[in-house]
Amino acid sequence: MEKVELLILGAGPAGLSAAIYAARAGIKVQVIGCAPKYAGDYDIDNYFGFPETISGRELQERGIKQAARFGAEASCEQVLGIHQEEDGTFKVKTEQREIKACAVILATGVSRVRPGIKNLAEYEGKGVSYCVSCDGFFFKGKKVVVLGESLFAANQALDLKHYTQDVTICTNGKQTNIGPELQQALELAGIPIVTQKIVRLEGQNGLEHLSLEDGKTLEAYGLFVALGEAGAGTFALTLGLERRGEFIVTDNEQKTNIPGVFAAGDCTGGFMQISVAVGEGAKAGHAAINFIRTVCRKKQEVD
Repeated sequence: MEKVELLILGAGPAGLSAAIYAARAGIKVQVIGCAPKYAGDYDIDNYFGFPETISGRELQERGIKQAARFGAEASCEQVLGIHQEEDGTFKVKTEQREIKACAVILATGVSRVRPGIKNLAEYEGKGVSYCVSCDGFFFKGKKVVVLGESLFAANQALDLKHYTQDVTICTNGKQTNIGPELQQALELAGIPIVTQKIVRLEGQNGLEHLSLEDGKTLEAYGLFVALGEAGAGTFALTLGLERRGEFIVTDNEQKTNIPGVFAAGDCTGGFMQISVAVGEGAKAGHAAINFIRTVCRKKQEVD
C-alpha cells in the first residue's frame, strides 16, 4: 500500500490549487483526478490574468504542470472508495491500487448524473441508497440491485456481497464500461448484469420491485445508485461528513466535521466559479498543511 501525507481527490482548479500550496510547503502530495470530458469544450474569459480566452482543458494542464514543479504527483484514475481507518488515517481504493493518507481534500465537484427515474425520490430512504458502506447492513439477505454501468457500480456490487448473495447490476439502458478483470470478478461472484432501463419503482411500504422498459419487473428491496464515477457525495456519505443537500459543509478554513478531511470547490456549494474554487483550494491546502504538521507528523514522532 502506498503512503502519502496528503491525498487530493479531484484535479480541477480547487484540487490543483491546494496541491500547489501543500507541495510548496514540503508536504508529500498525491492528486487523483481526470479532466472532465467537457473540459475542452468550454472557453474561459473571466479568470484573472488571462486577457486571451483559454479552454478549461488547457487551464487544467497548466495547473498540473505547476503543481508538478513543486513535487506534487498527479494521476488519472477512478476512485472506487474511501474509508477512515481505526488509527485516523484514510485508505483510498482506486481501480489500480490502494493509498493510505494522513489527510484528504475532496475537490471532485458535484455529480450531474441523474438516473432519470420519475419516482426515485419517493423511495429515497425507503430502499434507494447511494452508499453501500452506510446502508448495506440493512439489506442483509435481501434482493438488491446496483444501478450503474461503470467500475464504480461493479465495485459497489461486489461490496454488497458481504451483506447478501442476491445482487444484480442494472445498467439502465447504457453499455457496460467494466474492464475484463472486474467482469470476471462479477461472474465468479454470481452477479448478473441487466441492461434494461428502469422506468418506475414500486412497493407499498418501501421498495419491492423495479418496473423495466420492456414491461417486466425485477424484484428488489434495495436499489444502490452508482452511476458514473464515485464523487464527493459518495465520499461524504462513507466518511460521515456533514452535508447540506448534496453539498459538503465546511468552515471558513474548508475543514469538515471530520478531522483531517477538507473540501473545496463546487462540492461545497456557493458561487460555482473557477476563481472561487482556486481560493477555496488555497485555504484547504493551508489548513491541510497545518493539520499534517501539528497532528500527523507529531503522531509519527511518537510512534
